[in-house]
Order: sequence, then structure tokens, then C-alpha cells
Amino acid sequence: MRHVNLRFFLFMAFALSWGMAAHGADNLPTRTSSQAGVTVKVQPRAVTAQALEFDVTLDTHTQELNDDLAKSAVLLADGKELAPKGWKGAPAGGHHRKGVLRFEPVPPAPAQLELRIQRAGESSPRTFRWRLQDK
Repeated sequence: MRHVNLRFFLFMAFALSWGMAAHGADNLPTRTSSQAGVTVKVQPRAVTAQALEFDVTLDTHTQELNDDLAKSAVLLADGKELAPKGWKGAPAGGHHRKGVLRFEPVPPAPAQLELRIQRAGESSPRTFRWRLQDK
């Protein structure tokens, strides 16, 4: 019985710590990067114990947007590097793309997130940062 109570307590502590970090997904600002004729906007969609998701929009009038975001993005959660779980949205091509970039959540709740998107032909990645909580 003690083990069950301890497990429940640990689960609740973990869930509450994520809840404190997750409350701000609606409050986290959209980050924008414009260079080389392409604008990339990123808005955190879900920052919870179940999901790390970002709405990503790419816009241009000068080139085809052939980025494979599932391969060219990386998320740093308190410095721990995470590869995307997937991209759900507009396929490669065209001048306007929008979709959701998903990552596996990591315990404990991170204090900060940094999304990096490396676009072909650009010397450094586009970097988008959010501070979730103070540690």
C-alpha cells in the first residue's frame, strides 16, 4: 500500500510541475525570424506532460519552400536535444506553408525551450526561444 501511495504522490508531483510549466502555452509569444526572403513564425501550441507542439508558418514570395521540418528542426529543452516526432501540415513546395511540429515531452518540466530550424542554404539555424519557469 505504501508503494501505491508513493507512486501516486510522485505522479501528482510530476503532473503538477508540468502543469505549472504548461499553463503558459497560451501565454507564450509567437517568435518570428525573417531573412533571405523567408519569414518563419513559431507559436507554442502545447507545452504539457503529454505533448510539445509548435505551430510553424513559413512564407515567401521568392522561392519554393521545400524544407523537411521533421529533419531540419531540433528542440532543446534545458539543453537536452530532441528530434521531432513528426510534422503535420502542408507538404514541401509552394510559397506558404503551415503545420504543427511535434516533439516527445521530457520530464521534468523544462525551464526553457529553444527551437532551431536549419534551412537549406542558410549558414546558421533560425532560433526561437521561450522561458517557461524559473528554476
